[in-house]
Amino acid sequence: MKAALISPRALVIALASAGVIGAVGAGAYTSARAVGAPATTAAVAAPAAMVTLPDFSTITSRDGPAVVNISVTGTEKAPDDDTMAQLQGIDPDDPMFQFFRHFQGQMGPRGQQAQRAVPVRSQGSGFIVDPSGIIMTNAHVVKDAKEVTVKLTDRREYRAKVLGADAKTDIAVLKIDAKNLPVLALGNTKDLKVGEWVLAIGSPFGFENTVTAGVVSAKGRSLPDDSYVPFIQTDVAVNPGNSGGPLLNARGEVVGINSQIYSRSGGYQGVSFAIPIDVAVQVKDQIVATGKATHARLGVAVQEVNQAFADSFKLDKPEGALVSNIEKGGPGDHAGLKAGDVIRKVDGQAIVSSGDLPAVIGQQAPGKKVTLEVWRQGERQELQAKLGDASDKPAQVAKADNTAGQGKLGLALRPLQPQEQRAASVDGGLLIEDVAGPSAMAGVQAGDVLLAINGTPAKSLEQVRQAVAKADKSVALLIQRGEDKIFVPVRLG
Repeated sequence: MKAALISPRALVIALASAGVIGAVGAGAYTSARAVGAPATTAAVAAPAAMVTLPDFSTITSRDGPAVVNISVTGTEKAPDDDTMAQLQGIDPDDPMFQFFRHFQGQMGPRGQQAQRAVPVRSQGSGFIVDPSGIIMTNAHVVKDAKEVTVKLTDRREYRAKVLGADAKTDIAVLKIDAKNLPVLALGNTKDLKVGEWVLAIGSPFGFENTVTAGVVSAKGRSLPDDSYVPFIQTDVAVNPGNSGGPLLNARGEVVGINSQIYSRSGGYQGVSFAIPIDVAVQVKDQIVATGKATHARLGVAVQEVNQAFADSFKLDKPEGALVSNIEKGGPGDHAGLKAGDVIRKVDGQAIVSSGDLPAVIGQQAPGKKVTLEVWRQGERQELQAKLGDASDKPAQVAKADNTAGQGKLGLALRPLQPQEQRAASVDGGLLIEDVAGPSAMAGVQAGDVLLAINGTPAKSLEQVRQAVAKADKSVALLIQRGEDKIFVPVRLG
């Protein structure tokens, strides 16, 4: 069973992979429209054209044979019997229980590893893209697999070889020794429209060749999982075991690979996510050719641009990726990026949210030169960047604190002493000794180091006063807390 991922809103992003048997339900779509409504003299918008439902049965009978069930056996480490025996006398709610379990799980008597390998079995789905036996699925389906078995709809089974897996996009490619296999036609995600009918075929809870349908809810979704994928969101019922299966449009073309669900319980609750087939094919081709996939990186940490930041930086709307930190000597540093820049476009492609940037950059080839449109000090600028290799050092996305207060700034500041600057590895900056009012509400803490305000370096108290005096509704504070740098928006009133 895959572990659940906890989101910032305490919801669970459940990886749909483990083959747990459970009950499934069925439902029916119905439609109706009002008739005999009284006429009105006011002009009304023309009603949308009626669209008939796709023939799901024809799509299923034609394309279903190219969808496969994947069974995986592997091992994972677990505390040994002696460790578990020692823990039995401790209340699981006792904070020391987790401490002893972690400590004993790592080091046993005489410093030996007190762990044992236990067998793990899971199930997922996949689909054939080449008659010679090339199969696409999710990387998390075959993670740590010792043996992978592929079962076709005609009940034939094959031992599969994992040609490669890419964790950043959650794509894996398998190969079975077979010929003349049925294949699925691949579509184009760019042509997919929000509201369009789509269906999924897979093995939820181990029930093979299950078909579910729904509509595209949104495109280009960014999830808090450090991936390079602009997900397709749907309301198609996807459950554990559906992972790796195809998402098909009304013409029976694959437009996505079902990968994750957004849920409190770990089961389907109306929100599903699929990897766009354009992204998946690009990764698949690399894996087939070289056994691995490569991704580019810019070497910056970014965060969301909310309305407070937009006001602070005088942006027309809260869009873009706000650069909060730059890797020294990295691609972004060489390109001339600065903390406080807002990246609006990459090679003409708009960056609306901060999650768009790693998705766009990550799909590029290392070494490629791109044009960045940035907003700096109230002006639009263009920079040229040569992208690095993500395998060297993955870029990280800083999480912004979106809360903001009202009133005056509320900071007690003093210049850093030379030894404090060396300890913090900064040139200049002001130590925040006390926090009150809006800054406290925004998440600023005593002990933080104020590096800049609205993009202007904070080297003196007078500079801060002048920046606040010039500000309108809010200011953006660049602070350093430990080794992390992040912008915090503070409302002034």
